[in-house]
Amino acid sequence: MQALFFEAGRAAVRATRRPVPREGFALVRVIASGICNTDLELRRGYHGFSGIPGHEFVGRVEGPLESAWLGKRVVGEINLPCGRCDWCRRALGRHCPKRRVLGIVKHPGAHAEHLTLPEANLHEVPDAVSDEEAVFVEPLAAACEILDQVEVGLGTRAAVLGAGKLGTLAAAVLEDAGADVRLLGRGSRARPGSFDLVVEATGSREGMPRALRLVRPRGTIVWKTTHRAAARFDAAPLVVNEVTVIGSRCGRFEPALDLLRSRRVKVTPLLSAEFPLSSAARALAQAARPGMRKVLLRPGR
Repeated sequence: MQALFFEAGRAAVRATRRPVPREGFALVRVIASGICNTDLELRRGYHGFSGIPGHEFVGRVEGPLESAWLGKRVVGEINLPCGRCDWCRRALGRHCPKRRVLGIVKHPGAHAEHLTLPEANLHEVPDAVSDEEAVFVEPLAAACEILDQVEVGLGTRAAVLGAGKLGTLAAAVLEDAGADVRLLGRGSRARPGSFDLVVEATGSREGMPRALRLVRPRGTIVWKTTHRAAARFDAAPLVVNEVTVIGSRCGRFEPALDLLRSRRVKVTPLLSAEFPLSSAARALAQAARPGMRKVLLRPGR
């Protein structure tokens, strides 16, 4: 099969063996995969990554032949926990210290013609959700995680920093929950100390200092993105203003699929371009341009 490989900062599509699913795993033919900022950071050397990247995808199960999932159109949760440690026994497998992560940590990713995932990670895509929309389930689930961590309702004054893909999805999820939301790009201005909740989704070192300026005393900051360089900011306001900071990563797929099925969140405006997998280098260059939204790869084209 063909797959995109990152190694030493270089990206190339090359032939490799089709993966063979282990017991309890499914073989998934990738219909489409989405390039995200994490992929771009991995190519630049984040965590010293090498291998097949990609964790946003929709596909169809092609094996094993006895699988109950055979033929179904699916998306998949990206964390592969060990299933045996204390974290896994407490249903916190996303934080398993031995976990592998699709396209990020020790498990080949979705920018390929095929991938494998545990059947327990799979979710069937409703007929009402298109392939293009389904690619957004993983990042939309990450946005929905905010609602599992913070109480949000009518009248919650929220700011989302970063008008990129994740920030836009987070703003849509918060609005659906009843919050009064401002989506703030790099040049946007807002009154300091005026928000109950600030979501930091810039993917930059400047995001956290700005979040600290905007959140009210005893407000909450949800830190949603990472960056390859260490964050640096004055932590004194956290103590003086008694601010709560919550790290936020992956989320449950069920609420994301429900939002797409019910059309309460529309993701197709976030699509910028799509390329065949064979043109992945061009696709990565396009995805890295300022202001670009989601770029898709199509292995079958």
